Amino acid sequence: MSCFRLATATALAATRPLSVSGRSSRFLCNRAHQEFSLARRPFSKTTSPPGNINVVKKPPNGTFKLALFGAVLGAVTGSVYTVYSRWTDIDSHKEHEHTPPKRVENMPAGVRITKRYVNPKDTSGLDIVLFQFQTCPFCCKVRAYLDYMGVSYSVVEVDAVLRQDIRWSVLKKVPMVLLRQRDGDGQYVQMVDSSAIISLIATYLHDKRTDILELAEFYPHISFFDDESKKKTDILNKYFVMYQDRAPKSVTKETEETERKWRSWADDHLVHLISPNCYQSMEESLETFEWFSKAGEWDVHFPKWERNLMVYCGAVAMWGIAKMLKRRHALTDDVRSHMYDALDKWTTELKKRNTKFMGGKQPSLADLSVFGVLSSMEGCQTFKDCLQNTSIGKWFYDVKDIVEKNRGQLHRERIEGVVLPA
Repeated sequence: MSCFRLATATALAATRPLSVSGRSSRFLCNRAHQEFSLARRPFSKTTSPPGNINVVKKPPNGTFKLALFGAVLGAVTGSVYTVYSRWTDIDSHKEHEHTPPKRVENMPAGVRITKRYVNPKDTSGLDIVLFQFQTCPFCCKVRAYLDYMGVSYSVVEVDAVLRQDIRWSVLKKVPMVLLRQRDGDGQYVQMVDSSAIISLIATYLHDKRTDILELAEFYPHISFFDDESKKKTDILNKYFVMYQDRAPKSVTKETEETERKWRSWADDHLVHLISPNCYQSMEESLETFEWFSKAGEWDVHFPKWERNLMVYCGAVAMWGIAKMLKRRHALTDDVRSHMYDALDKWTTELKKRNTKFMGGKQPSLADLSVFGVLSSMEGCQTFKDCLQNTSIGKWFYDVKDIVEKNRGQLHRERIEGVVLPA
């Protein structure tokens, strides 16, 4: 159909009236930087002398030939474009495709465990490997949940520039986890997206009789088209904990909806305020990355040249990205005010509920999500300003105390230049 429309359009353009100027006229057609010039002979009325029986033949119809040429050219061009489009993306037209999480038979070769958090009281039965950037807000969310639940897990600190430790994966993003049951069939399920990872593990910990590989099927990737007709993917049910018919008595429909609302708010709003605030100037961007280096122990896990590459290249890149995000999310030059407004919204809701946490006496998944996002900038000037200009401090440190209390013991596995005992 697209070929027919293109051919018709070209033919109609060709059959428009030609202008006549002086003794001759010319029709110029410029397509793909090529100019075709078709000249017509002078148009004049021919008469025959009396008695002359010769008949003057009419010249061939140039307009008809031009229309035919345009139709053929349009059909060929449209066909080539259609074939090329389908060849480059054969599924580009599909919507609501469901793609389940990938399964991995064995731990990929070359994966270098950086450290482990081991909790002797962990009864989850899970083997979890977290691929992360230490100060990525989404990675901080996953760690906050795992630490709060007292789950043991391994960490692979990924180079934010070279990303060598995830080159085995088709999905080049963090956080990413490989997780399996220790008493299972040995397969790992590969999960991305912090909210989906948290929901999957929370579902399993609620009822450990279930198979985590089967539970992961509830969180497939789904394709859709946005308002600009661009194809995108997201993870279905990522804010849902699958209690089935065994939900705890303390969990009501209202509490579930409230939790999902604030978890989504942390992902869709709060997290987008961090970059424009932490990287709003080159000086602040460099200061932020120096803190990232310290918090992530880059000098411990990476050679000096690689550490410097991440600090200086990362600072320049994020300074530019911050400006782009500022425009995308319609932030004013006073970016701090947007952060203050967001934190005030959170603390106002806590006061309205008159509870220590959004989950009541104990942090909920909403509390841990907001805490994780904010903890990613704890050592930055932005966070210090937030403590001075909002009332977020008490709630933040109350959550932090519980998270750190439940966290497992740190065991280092990889130190640059040092060979650790087996």
